[in-house]
Amino acid sequence: MGTAGFEEFVAARGPRLLRVAWLLTGDAHLAEDLLQTVLARVWPKWGRIADENPEAYVRKALVHTHASWWRRKWRGEVPHGDNLPDRAAIADPFADVDLEQALAAAIRSLPPRQRAVVVLRFFEDLSVAETAQVLGCSEGTVKSQASKALRTLRDRLPATAAVRGGGERR
Repeated sequence: MGTAGFEEFVAARGPRLLRVAWLLTGDAHLAEDLLQTVLARVWPKWGRIADENPEAYVRKALVHTHASWWRRKWRGEVPHGDNLPDRAAIADPFADVDLEQALAAAIRSLPPRQRAVVVLRFFEDLSVAETAQVLGCSEGTVKSQASKALRTLRDRLPATAAVRGGGERR
């Protein structure tokens, strides 16, 4: 087997070896780096190992290279809870906008009375009695309409902690 044999080996066994690398690292990008590093080290020795069991050789090289990476990993900096920021430094700048747009669309899709109850109770922070007074209905109607509206909103909105965490206030 020459260089072509190496290329055929990588084409045929590469996906399986990448899976081994991923299982070792637990990260797709690190797995690709690990496999690429090992294949680069194996290629010059290919003429010697090609006739034996090259897959076993590469698999063993994956394990040993991963272990050397783990041993060499610098552990000099240890974060402490006192020095950590309250929020992640890099947050998704569009997550709040996406949630607001989804919430607004879901609220607009509610029937008018349910929409009014949700807006008054949860956005204007009115009590059940105040909402009933504004809408000219009973407190029981406000509670039942709020319950129906929240159930509908939960079904229509994406499953996020911000949305699922809330509940109906009484």
